Amino acid sequence: MSEDKKKQVSRRQFLNYTLTGVGGFMAAGMLSPMLRFAIDPVLKAQGGGDFVAVVEVDKITTEPQRFDFTIEQVDAWYESEVTKSAWVFKQEDGSILALSPICTHLGCVVSWEGSENHPERFYCPCHDGLYYKDGVNVPNTPPTEPLHVYDYKIQDGMLYLGKAKPREEA
Repeated sequence: MSEDKKKQVSRRQFLNYTLTGVGGFMAAGMLSPMLRFAIDPVLKAQGGGDFVAVVEVDKITTEPQRFDFTIEQVDAWYESEVTKSAWVFKQEDGSILALSPICTHLGCVVSWEGSENHPERFYCPCHDGLYYKDGVNVPNTPPTEPLHVYDYKIQDGMLYLGKAKPREEA
């Protein structure tokens, strides 16, 4: 019988075990929503690389034209529609070039032939930034790199644009 007494749990041990268990359960209950809140955006499937229909290929000319298109953007739990723009034209070899209108200097919006002094150029009014027709920055002007180029694909006579990316250096 003395061995049975050694195996018995005292009141103090019972209270310690009970309070530790209840405290751990309550802490887990409080921390799990916070952990889920922090990890949930990482676990969601990312839709990167999606293409959006912008314009019929027949409407693209050799002169740069600005086309606006809408994409669905997801920031954690907030979903919104964002309007983006692209300068699109056919190059001399017949290939299509889609340029981002965002100046690489300070993020202002460039326009085609936006300055009377610089025809046939993309012009940024913020600091007189200039780009050639192919989006390459004019030397000795504020922009330090060319305009970013949109990934694109042509399917069923429509031009689809993806994400704008910096040009790869040759």
